[in-house]
Amino acid sequence: MKDYYFVLGVAQSASLADIKKAFRVKAAEFHPDRNSSELAPAKFHAVKEAYDVLSDEAARTAYDENRRRNLLESPIETATEVWQNYISGVIQ
Repeated sequence: MKDYYFVLGVAQSASLADIKKAFRVKAAEFHPDRNSSELAPAKFHAVKEAYDVLSDEAARTAYDENRRRNLLESPIETATEVWQNYISGVIQ
């Protein structure tokens, strides 16, 4: 499961305005027309996917519930994924 909050760099409690602002910044950073990195298209797609889910109230509610359930059902796997995402973000 992807951590859409991490992808956009916002807290789970972020408002819709904060999500939109983060999306604009990340989309501009990773847009393939502006970023020549080989990873830019994949990152741009991930940012768009995160925004699509988090900007839709029903989809965000379902995502948050699924995220909470995954944390409770497999805490070791979830913690591992969170740390891997964090470390990869720090190293880049």
